Amino acid sequence: MPQLSASPALRRFRVLDLSRVRAGPTCVRMLADFGADVIRIEPPPGIDPNEAMFAADRWNGDFQNLNRNKRSLTLNLKKPEGREVFTRLVADADVVVENWRPDVKQRLGVDYESLRALNPRIILASISGFGQSGPYVSRPGFDQIVQGMGGLMSVTGLPGQGPVRAGLAVADSSTGLYTAIGILVALLEREVSGQGQWVHASLLHSQIAMMDFQAARYLNDGDIPTQEGNDHPTSSPMGLFRASDGLFNLGASGEGNWQRFCRALERADWLEDPEFQTEKLRVRNRRRLNEQIEAVFGTRPVAHWVDLLNAAGVPAGPVLTVPQMFDDPQVRHLGVARNCEAWQGGQRTMITQPVTLMRTPADIARTAPGWGEHTDEVLREVGYGDEDIHKLREAGAI
Repeated sequence: MPQLSASPALRRFRVLDLSRVRAGPTCVRMLADFGADVIRIEPPPGIDPNEAMFAADRWNGDFQNLNRNKRSLTLNLKKPEGREVFTRLVADADVVVENWRPDVKQRLGVDYESLRALNPRIILASISGFGQSGPYVSRPGFDQIVQGMGGLMSVTGLPGQGPVRAGLAVADSSTGLYTAIGILVALLEREVSGQGQWVHASLLHSQIAMMDFQAARYLNDGDIPTQEGNDHPTSSPMGLFRASDGLFNLGASGEGNWQRFCRALERADWLEDPEFQTEKLRVRNRRRLNEQIEAVFGTRPVAHWVDLLNAAGVPAGPVLTVPQMFDDPQVRHLGVARNCEAWQGGQRTMITQPVTLMRTPADIARTAPGWGEHTDEVLREVGYGDEDIHKLREAGAI
């Protein structure tokens, strides 16, 4: 059993993590933070030509943040001895997470039917760029490729600017979270049926799901979303506005917020203006409305307007850089950033889980593991002795 567990919530489950890059590790990190025994299975150094991209620099903040609370086992699944170790691990595991191409899964025996034959209760979670079947099944999928194909880049940026990628890995991160939800649902269902199942998610489907109201507008109303810059496509006044010393965000959408907004700014005349009587009219006449609003906002600094509007019950907030964001008093209060002692010595700073459970919260028990740090420990747990482990090393299986 693992020596450290981040939480009692998922402590009874063992997860074999074959994934790499971002979507898979994001999924598994959530399970690890809630206490699952996660064994990160990765090839020994020198086996994978892409290892520099996702495994070699283990001290950088991104790798540490993605792979904390996990143990590391090196295993060469191209060797028969390595596959034998993997079958032993599967027999006692609850979940396997992978993001390989379907043909690779079949060749190495990590497809669902092969795993099910070893353990009928196993849950296989597969993450791909475009799905497990269909015309794009063999295509590699990266976040930016899918941002373009999933519609996000067509609605991001200023009007007429041309496609713009979002400044974070929306497709990767959302796919990881959707997959984690699928795994948890499958574990709950297994308590009734006693059977595992195959859970799979794709970056493309996840990205389109994240388009949410933009996609629904088109499907149901024929309204093709376009770039709106910092303005909300269907609400006004809502967006980025300039005060005397900088920019801030305003969210005065809906009739209640609109009325409170006008009263807070002492502009009852806007409530009477026939061009601003409804949300649709305010969107249609956005340019005129925004010009009048900015004429008022330009007289005082950001802090004045943010305080005034929030006191009136109207959403408003400053636009912060990343350093400013981490210095924000509410961010500090929420405990978004957490220091953790590293196995190499010193500390790494992690981003905590954004969902809080009252009795069994997520935690960070350890930083990301060294390459193969727990190989011997994990092998002993599934019955290998010292001589067996020596032979596996001699064979290049670990």
